[in-house]
Amino acid sequence: MKKFYITTAIDYVNDTIHLGHIFQKVVADVLARYRRIRLGDTNVFFLTGTDEYGQRVEKAAKEAGIPTKEFARKIAASDKVQQDSLNISYDKFIETTDDDHTKVAQEIWKRVEAGGDIYLGKYEGLYCEGCEAFYTEKDLTFGKCPFHPTLEVKRVTEENYFFKWSKYKDFLTDYLQKNPDFVVPEARRKEMLAFAKDIKDIPVSRTNFSWGIPVTEHPGHVMYVWFDALTNYLTGVGFLENPKLFEKFWPADAHILGKDNARWHVLLWPAILKSAGIELPKTILVNGFLSLNGQKMSKSIGNVIRPTEWVEKYGADAVRYYLLRYTTLTEDSDISEEKLIQAYNSDLANGLGNLVARVAKLCETNNVSEASNNFTISEEVASLISSYKLNEALGYIWCEISDTDKLINLQKPWTLEGEELQKTLKELILHIRQIAHDLQPFLPETSEKILQQFSGEIKSAPPLFPRI
Repeated sequence: MKKFYITTAIDYVNDTIHLGHIFQKVVADVLARYRRIRLGDTNVFFLTGTDEYGQRVEKAAKEAGIPTKEFARKIAASDKVQQDSLNISYDKFIETTDDDHTKVAQEIWKRVEAGGDIYLGKYEGLYCEGCEAFYTEKDLTFGKCPFHPTLEVKRVTEENYFFKWSKYKDFLTDYLQKNPDFVVPEARRKEMLAFAKDIKDIPVSRTNFSWGIPVTEHPGHVMYVWFDALTNYLTGVGFLENPKLFEKFWPADAHILGKDNARWHVLLWPAILKSAGIELPKTILVNGFLSLNGQKMSKSIGNVIRPTEWVEKYGADAVRYYLLRYTTLTEDSDISEEKLIQAYNSDLANGLGNLVARVAKLCETNNVSEASNNFTISEEVASLISSYKLNEALGYIWCEISDTDKLINLQKPWTLEGEELQKTLKELILHIRQIAHDLQPFLPETSEKILQQFSGEIKSAPPLFPRI
């Protein structure tokens, strides 16, 4: 049986997600929708959610004057609103404060400890609160965390339980060398191979705050947030609660996450799974970051944009289109509202929308109807999606849109009559319906509108994308 299990990173609930976070979710949604078309709805599972434990969340809740769990759930609810605004078709939205997740995290700890891979020690070193990560001097850029340059990297001393990460150094290096498709893109795989050389044992419990999953065998210790968070991918498909679901979907086919999370997913997560006796995921897909008008999106800068802000102005499919067409998934990309408006008017209103309106009007004028045809996504688009080249897939579809426009201008159906006219219009309808099918994973609402309009008696309809 073929199946597809895709996950996104789960977002910290210190604040509501913004456009930089949602990009990854839109990408995962395209991959999930594409696989549902290919494999059927019941053979695809798409997991996303929120990471609700850790020092950052505890601190944010205190600043807000709200009990920590109440604060976490409030942000999680707002994150769902943001995802739903862009029609993210997740099968499960996990919250790491869920009871089933607590049980899974504690079970994985138990297995790893039973295998002799956890021991009590003392950590003295550097810690970034922004990443909730332990670092060495070599990891820093001019003494700062590369992902949180405005935060002070703290030197901490505390008693922790450690995971024998170094024990798996050779295994990880060998696995990365023998499995070139394990990490996408290739540049990240090479980067992770370099990191693997310096792997040292890592703390997996904390004692200087209390907001975390308790380590039941060791009172006073809560799990290090990364140990707890990574296990959400097991919880999501019923590791303890629903063995049949787990057996059907594990291992994950694709974990998609930002480059700041790559090390933990490529090196720490496989080591934990290996220690616990669980099969490794198939692919770690690392996406680049989005900046806004040349600047990192940041609360302190004041340039954070929530997805709902753009969706309310331009519609979900327009925002999805812009984020997918004018970025490169595995590289950093810069976006702006001005560029979104340009893409909306040129590509969506004047391009796709105008083409659909032209053909629909010709069909209406000549009383043309269309019986439903058996279409699927074209092989060209399918190949590009499977290779994670989503911007190129949309580029191919827009070439088809342009070519169909040229075909209309060449054939001039308004000058034709009889069988020749009917044949020409039928050909144009086939082009339109193929374009609509190819757009299904990318622009689900628009695709559905076009397919409905070009089924049965074809009539003109309100513009798909009214010009701005």
